[in-house]
Amino acid sequence: MRFNEKEMVSLSRQPSEMAAELGMRGPKKGDVVKKRLVKLVVNFLFYFRTDEEEPIGALLLEQCRVEREDTQAFSIVFLDEAERKYLFECNSEEQCGEWVDSIIKASYEFMRKNLIFYRTEIHRLTGKDPLEQYGISDETRFQVNNGLQLMPRDTSSL
Repeated sequence: MRFNEKEMVSLSRQPSEMAAELGMRGPKKGDVVKKRLVKLVVNFLFYFRTDEEEPIGALLLEQCRVEREDTQAFSIVFLDEAERKYLFECNSEEQCGEWVDSIIKASYEFMRKNLIFYRTEIHRLTGKDPLEQYGISDETRFQVNNGLQLMPRDTSSL
């Protein structure tokens, strides 16, 4: 996927949902854990050298799986490149849990599943489509299936 470098730098400077210095190991053989400033902005995980203002990289958090490696570490693996694993080491078990939860919730797919679920629930309870008032009809991609409840799936795999 291609990105405009200036726009990415601008996005990396936006307020973040989370930011911390974490240990990070890249996917290449021989990579070692290095301290990086890691920022979660929308559905991008930016990483910086601790003494620099511009990111050295970014991960688009779509079509990926987030897993706890141990109590203070988690990994991100992209579904189309299972051999490329990014490892992050946190300072505590609590911090690790917060990062995993935030990364899972950052993806477009997670938000889309929640929209479908809550739209279906509201329709079931009220008999009305909550998005009709915004001009979004049943023919859109977020269809409400008659009587069929859509439940959120396992969100550890996005």
